[in-house]
Amino acid sequence: MMKADVDWGNLGFGYVKTDERYVSEYKDGKWDEGRLTGDSEIVMSECACVLQYAQTCFEGLKAYTTEDGRIVCFRPDMNAQRMIDTCERLKMPIFSKERFVDAVVQVVRANAKWVPPYGTGASLYLRPFMFGKNPVIGVKPANDFEFRIFATPVGPYFKGGVKPLKLRISDLDRAAPHGTGHVKAGLNYAMSLYNIVDAHEQGYDENLYLDSATHTYVEETGGANIIFITKDNKVVTPKSSTILPSITRRSLLEVASKYLGLETEEREISVDEIKDFAEAGLCGTAAVISPVGCIVNHGEEIYLPSGMTEMGPVTKKLYDTLRGIQMGTIEAPEGWIQEIC
Repeated sequence: MMKADVDWGNLGFGYVKTDERYVSEYKDGKWDEGRLTGDSEIVMSECACVLQYAQTCFEGLKAYTTEDGRIVCFRPDMNAQRMIDTCERLKMPIFSKERFVDAVVQVVRANAKWVPPYGTGASLYLRPFMFGKNPVIGVKPANDFEFRIFATPVGPYFKGGVKPLKLRISDLDRAAPHGTGHVKAGLNYAMSLYNIVDAHEQGYDENLYLDSATHTYVEETGGANIIFITKDNKVVTPKSSTILPSITRRSLLEVASKYLGLETEEREISVDEIKDFAEAGLCGTAAVISPVGCIVNHGEEIYLPSGMTEMGPVTKKLYDTLRGIQMGTIEAPEGWIQEIC
């Protein structure tokens, strides 16, 4: 297949318009059959519910070229289920798991020339999203919705090598108890924008949020879950009802126990424990794991033993194993890889 004319080695993480995207509309209580379209523009009322009351949600996943030349996606059924959970919380119509995965397959096949070649470190990023479309002036859910998936090629997250991150513990909150922190609502990310800009201006890579009820326990950052490695190589992740259930984080826990033979644990992690860990990393679709080298707690700099120059040894094993599964060099658990073509 002839690939698109792209300098794959110099791609950043930004939007590049590709050929086709998937669109399905919900009206009169049902979804239409859906279609691929070359039109990337969205036209709607100035009073659309999404513009007035932020009734929108999204997902993120990638398509890859494996070592043997196949184009695959990683666990799209889990993205589908997470969107279902989000839609139930935001009073949006359910787009079934089967239709979600089928739409992913259609978009990737239609944009196959935009899937970067194996070995470039780049991938095709997919953004499924849904929003309330009809005019709403009173505070209530929309009646009409649109589900879409677009695709854009993105470069490797660690361009130029791995650089461990410096986080700061935030005084602001990411999510409230009994709120929407456990679902992938667009409004959660809007709440974090002020804080991430401020963090960057202050010389930090990200904010580490604590539980908003007591500001005692570690939760996650504005865009990723966090994992810790103890000095005896146990993989520990925070447990909370307000943390987004990262697909990457859940996959890493399975990799840790089933592939690497490591003990894993999900539990409350107090701020005071941070200094006792050997390694830490942020996990998500973009990078799999971004190593954390330093966490600053109101002026106190806590440097993890893994350092500020490279991934810690356990984090590296987790990263290499999951990337190997995604890229086809390591056999995947049943159902983890969706073959496209």
